This record gives sequence, structure tokens and C-alpha cells, in this order.
Amino acid sequence: MKLPIIRHLQRNNELEKLENAIEVLENYTEHRSVKDDEMDVIGELVSNLCGAVEVQKMIDDGADEKDAANGFMKKVIGSIDQ
Repeated sequence: MKLPIIRHLQRNNELEKLENAIEVLENYTEHRSVKDDEMDVIGELVSNLCGAVEVQKMIDDGADEKDAANGFMKKVIGSIDQ
């Protein structure tokens, strides 16, 4: 996950577009011919898209953009440390 990419996606796309992109990529991974290296790339894309969705939802709930992004990353780092 990369915060600059998450912010870019969140700022430049509507929530519905982000969710649709996630759905398409997840569907793509279900095909049997998808290779491991492709799965790694798609996993990174999906992670960034999901991050953008979460940040946007925090903003929609009233959080400042910067606080939402930083809060999201703290939550991610906290879950990795556990």
C-alpha cells in the first residue's frame, strides 16, 4: 500500500468507480489462467483501491482529508504489528 497512490485514487475517482474497479479485478483473479506474478500486481492494486475507498468513507463521515489518510495508515500499520 502506498499512501500517495491511495490519495490520488481517492481524490480523482468517485466511490462507485473505485468499488467497480475492485469488483472487476477480484473477478479477474478468479480465472484459472492468472499467474502468481499477476496475482501479486492485482493484489497491490486492490489494496490501494480499498485504501482509497476507506479514506473516502472517512471523509464522507466528516474527517479531514489529511486526518482520514493518516488514520487509515495508522490502522493498517497497527494491524500489521499485531
